[in-house]
Amino acid sequence: MYRHLERRLAQHIRDFLRRMYSLEVDRVVIEQPPNVQFGEYALPLAFELAKKLRKAPRKIAEEIVSGIGVIEGFEKFEVAGAGYINARVNRAALALAVAKGEEPGTEVPSGKILVEHSSINPNKAAHIGHLRNAILGDTFVRLLQYAGRKVDVQNYIDNTGVQVADVVVGFQHIDRKSLSDVEQLTKRPRFDYYCWDLYARASQWYEQDPENKKIRLKTLHELERGGNETAALAETISTAVLRRHLETMDRLDIEYDFLPRESEILHLHFWDAAFQKLKDAGVLYFENEGRNKGCWVMRRAGTGKPLTAEQAEEKNESAEKNVSEADKSVSEEDQKVIVRSNGTVGYVGKDIAYHMWKYGLLGKDFGYRKFFLYPNQHQCWISAEQGESEHPHFGDVSEIYNVIDARQSEAQNTVIEALRGLGYNPQADHYTHFSYEMVALTPRCAAELGYELSEDERARSYIEVSGRRGFGVKADDLIDKLIASAQKEVDSRHAELNGSEREKIARQIAVGALRYFMLKYTKQSVIAFDFKDALSFEGETGPYAQYAVVRASNIFRKGGMDADAFAKELGSKISADELAKFLAGKDNDELWDLWLAASKTAYIVDQCIATTEPAYLAKHVFQLAQLFNTFYHRHPILAEGDEQKKKFLLATAGVVRRELIRALAVMGIESPPAM
Repeated sequence: MYRHLERRLAQHIRDFLRRMYSLEVDRVVIEQPPNVQFGEYALPLAFELAKKLRKAPRKIAEEIVSGIGVIEGFEKFEVAGAGYINARVNRAALALAVAKGEEPGTEVPSGKILVEHSSINPNKAAHIGHLRNAILGDTFVRLLQYAGRKVDVQNYIDNTGVQVADVVVGFQHIDRKSLSDVEQLTKRPRFDYYCWDLYARASQWYEQDPENKKIRLKTLHELERGGNETAALAETISTAVLRRHLETMDRLDIEYDFLPRESEILHLHFWDAAFQKLKDAGVLYFENEGRNKGCWVMRRAGTGKPLTAEQAEEKNESAEKNVSEADKSVSEEDQKVIVRSNGTVGYVGKDIAYHMWKYGLLGKDFGYRKFFLYPNQHQCWISAEQGESEHPHFGDVSEIYNVIDARQSEAQNTVIEALRGLGYNPQADHYTHFSYEMVALTPRCAAELGYELSEDERARSYIEVSGRRGFGVKADDLIDKLIASAQKEVDSRHAELNGSEREKIARQIAVGALRYFMLKYTKQSVIAFDFKDALSFEGETGPYAQYAVVRASNIFRKGGMDADAFAKELGSKISADELAKFLAGKDNDELWDLWLAASKTAYIVDQCIATTEPAYLAKHVFQLAQLFNTFYHRHPILAEGDEQKKKFLLATAGVVRRELIRALAVMGIESPPAM
């Protein structure tokens, strides 16, 4: 409801400016005051208009306040300082809307959104860095769904890349395993752990003899070509590891709709179709000299406009004639190689083709087959050269969000640049690189894991993980450790519950701790992972917020009431007059703070989507839990002698409990019945 009032205020301000000053303002900036003593909204508008209107900001603010008139839901407007406008809402009216669970609908844009996240190389076990990606992506999906958007969740599988090739080399040339040997190994528990160690050993093997790296290149060619035993081995490995990844993510309630694989992008000739379009449009051109001789290249993003079709044709003709009169406008430093001189297409080229398919611009489609059925019966599909006749429709989306770490910014910008070069500016405008920083380890954490550190490494604030060194925390190991830690607490506190109930609660607490830990940092923060911090259940953590819900639930349980039923009926059991009695005036600012915070869930969700920053929701949940815990300690609700006040206090607990459960659910965190 807070969001709805803000939009209503902004619209009235725009109408007033049009009427009073003949001004058209697309966006009215509305801030949140630091304290409810100053109202619920603050507008710095007068400062922005001072130059245009040639008036002092305070004078403009006074004119707006005196002329704006009555706005439903607002009590009054005040001029503050040199020209701020503070807006005060009708507390009782807003509180009643919150009690009823009213959140007026907003116009939801048409079209489907595609969120691609995780995209883990299927060559070894997932690690903590992958968990940050998956949790960020899954939470963003939940945010969009909360806002009413239709979302497809995809997980791109690079099953023909160098990482998979390295594990294939490890099996064939280090362990000397045949295809049938590997097939047997895939049936053992946690095959991805075996591959984790083998991948590190393969990296060391390459360093032993330069000739060994030639085997990697040969293996890569065989994977891209397909139809051979090496490719069959890669298929067996990557498919088995992929299943393990899905099982790992399912432990965190993370699901996918479709798994597009790089092998199909190659074998179904997605790249061939894209390659032709890129050449025809002049986005790609052939380089016949310099260090990129023999490659197909394009401008790096941000270095200027792509060549026109005529320029590209002239350059390509020059290359074919082996003359040096080709266009020199793009320096070697500004060139991005898309197809190497040996004819292999780089990762970015295949990604361009994939994104053209996402937008329905390629004229081609995958085959689809069922791959993984989740316990809740949600079906995950995978790409195939030939698939099932009946399948969901994927692709043809209106917006794309790619959750990929900041180190891939150049590659992401290159794809956007290619779309623009092809003339697909609207699609490029709705392509968002959901960028985030890496997860590293604290030196203490690395030492706990048994890694030997140099003096320099011990002095650092964090140490980067390295799959090639086998250096990092496996996702399943972390989840297991969190669950075990939570299990000890639950077992000691709730011996009256049966084993399966305690196990479920321990899992809910562990998942809550992990997901909150990954979400509370802003995307551009490097997370220095430490077991002690992640396992902490106090302070700004998921369990702290979960405990606030349990406390609220216990109030109703002890009072012989069903908390969920109470919340559903609350709107009809309390009146605006009753709410006004306990919320109006400065003396009740503390209680009003809590109700106001509870009204902001939808507002915060919108903010998270607009900025692609889920950390705002984590902060909202923590602040709401803090306010509730203060309220809980100051007001002995069930012992309250004034029945009317007791009713109000119960209403407060019911509203906050409901909003915490909702907000936590958007973060992928369940609210356990006990802690």
